Amino acid sequence: MPTPPHHPIAVIGAGLGGLTLARVLRLNGIEAAVFDLDASPTARTQGGMLDMHEDSGQAALRAAGLYEEFRAIIHTGGEAMRILDKDATVRMEDDGDGGTRPEVSRGALRDLLLGSLPEGAVRWGAKVTGTRTLDDGRHEVTLADGETFTADVLIGADGAWSRVRSLVSDATPVYSGISFVEVHLLDAGTRHPESAAVVGGGMLFALGEEKGFLAHRDPDGSLHVYAALRTPADWATAGAVDFADTEAAKESVLEYFDGWDKRLRSLIADADGALVARPIHALPVGHRWDRTPGVTLLGDAAHLMSPFAGEGANLAMLDAAELATAIAAHPDDVEEALAEYEDALFPRAEEAATGSAVNLDICFSPDAPQSLVDLMAGYRAESA
Repeated sequence: MPTPPHHPIAVIGAGLGGLTLARVLRLNGIEAAVFDLDASPTARTQGGMLDMHEDSGQAALRAAGLYEEFRAIIHTGGEAMRILDKDATVRMEDDGDGGTRPEVSRGALRDLLLGSLPEGAVRWGAKVTGTRTLDDGRHEVTLADGETFTADVLIGADGAWSRVRSLVSDATPVYSGISFVEVHLLDAGTRHPESAAVVGGGMLFALGEEKGFLAHRDPDGSLHVYAALRTPADWATAGAVDFADTEAAKESVLEYFDGWDKRLRSLIADADGALVARPIHALPVGHRWDRTPGVTLLGDAAHLMSPFAGEGANLAMLDAAELATAIAAHPDDVEEALAEYEDALFPRAEEAATGSAVNLDICFSPDAPQSLVDLMAGYRAESA
């Protein structure tokens, strides 16, 4: 039987975190093998807009030597924000001018990171089905096609349902109580002018009755919309909504927004294409693990949280940059590098996850949208 391939460092997941890690390692003269389950980099869309924070996402891009390239792809005007109630009355509006968190398309950012790596740096179509630690301390990874490989250092950048996580932790994501229904309105300025007007040029929160709409305008002029609902964990699969029938699904989701302003309801009624259910899960706040030789996690694999702190992608990239920097600083002692990385990771992730859980409750409290208006006013006062 041939000996399985071996890699000194293997990264599972070619999302923003995994690619940032590979890029910063490479800048420090260290190669890493990256594996991703997608068949190709274009196998699926990469999601919507991200606001990049100065002390995390932007710091990671500086470490990756890609900050100026990032500035060239930001979505000008994307920092604008509107908060509405169920009657579409504007409760807060900010044009975003002078903001320090520029918006960028997740897909464009991923392309930037991927383009910074040599051709073939990522092995596509490599779905991990199992991981285990061998008696000699190496880690074995099994792929869906039956192939195996080993690694001295195995890094899980493989998201919410990480296959690497089981080597260090028995924690699993828990349903948050909130489900999103994702839709798109294409060429909104021409085809959906009322919807374009109600969303504005950046981000929209329309909240009330412990539910609402979250939307943003993409650089191509389309609207990316999430209807957010408090639902049971099995809501998307228990037959409450037939997502296979788009028109029936629209009618079912709109029942939750009976009495809401027509312009807000149109974000669902006029949507182009299928509706997609997105249940929101999170790992326990304060998730951490004992130092496990040769294995660690980053991003959602380490600290999955709801999107209501805006930290997910930013923290994944910061995790990656700090992990790569630690490995480069300790070339002869990887355990010291991993321990140093995790010592900073755990408290940072706990703080962000706590804020995310609090913000979720604020957005879907009986007092929303006033609760969110008050929160944003507090942020502005702190930064003034």
